[in-house]
Amino acid sequence: MNSTPPTAEAAGTRGPARRPAAGPAVALLVLVALAALIPLLGPRPALDGTGEAAAPGVGGIALLRTVLFAALCVPAGELFAARLAHRVPGAPSLVAPRSWAPYAAAAGFVAALGLASVVATGNLLPHHLSDVDVGGLYRTRDGKLALLEVNAFAVAGLCALSRRPAAQIWPLAVVAVAEALRAHPPPEQDPLIGSGLTLVHVTCAALWAGGLPHVLRMLRAWGAWGAAEAGAALLGRYARVAAVLFAVITATGVGSTLRRMPSGTVLDQLTSTSYGRALLAKLLLVAAVAVLALLARLRLRRSADRLGAGVPARGEVAALGLVVAASGLLTALPLPIRWS
Repeated sequence: MNSTPPTAEAAGTRGPARRPAAGPAVALLVLVALAALIPLLGPRPALDGTGEAAAPGVGGIALLRTVLFAALCVPAGELFAARLAHRVPGAPSLVAPRSWAPYAAAAGFVAALGLASVVATGNLLPHHLSDVDVGGLYRTRDGKLALLEVNAFAVAGLCALSRRPAAQIWPLAVVAVAEALRAHPPPEQDPLIGSGLTLVHVTCAALWAGGLPHVLRMLRAWGAWGAAEAGAALLGRYARVAAVLFAVITATGVGSTLRRMPSGTVLDQLTSTSYGRALLAKLLLVAAVAVLALLARLRLRRSADRLGAGVPARGEVAALGLVVAASGLLTALPLPIRWS
């Protein structure tokens, strides 16, 4: 176990420090900006020509849902990556990047509070505080679920700041269950089946999308302490688990799609409905993520510099951010017409 940073003499043999290239940072900023714009600008082109009407403020609602999903992914991914790291031989156990979980919980709390205010005004954007009927939240199923998410993020934030941050898993699980129930109201055919599929889908997606950024941050921290081999082993371990997560995400996603779009109408609705168009965009982004993940895995196996796999992995992180944004948009658009 390596517990001391590289000495000055060892660092000196590596030559002068190079200034990091600005290109990757600029590209990352552009992708982050695009991720923020997808839920805001996505509703209009998605609805264009479909004859469907969206609820007022759909762009703002989509943005709030994107923030909520991201706030769920970050702490779940940190817990997942930390568990993987404990099983890596030779890993510096006391070296870990600073947790983003408290900030994610705060962002999730604000987003959940904003979504609860929308539910409290009859699924309309409130313009004044007097428009919000807080007491009404307790009288509806959606209102209770919205309050549950607000409280869950508050508890998750307290757990993240406590001596036992692993306790976050319970309030985060509550958020995932609430989202699964919200997406499938009782009037839907077999809502519990739909909620079950969504719960598994959301859980695996949160671990996949949230785990990779923290793994890459741990690689950088471990590399500074001379534990590059342990970092490469961690990335390889994550890649193996991510392959299983991707398979489960694909299976549950296909199942959910076929429940809302019968197999004979899927191709038509992918281009003729706003939900289908947003789903198609998400599928293309997921395909891009899969390609980047495959490149990272091939480089991890074949390259002499195993940490070189971090380059496509960083691109995978950016693409996963766009997937989260597309998911936020998807939940705000009208559900597809179930043609028989």
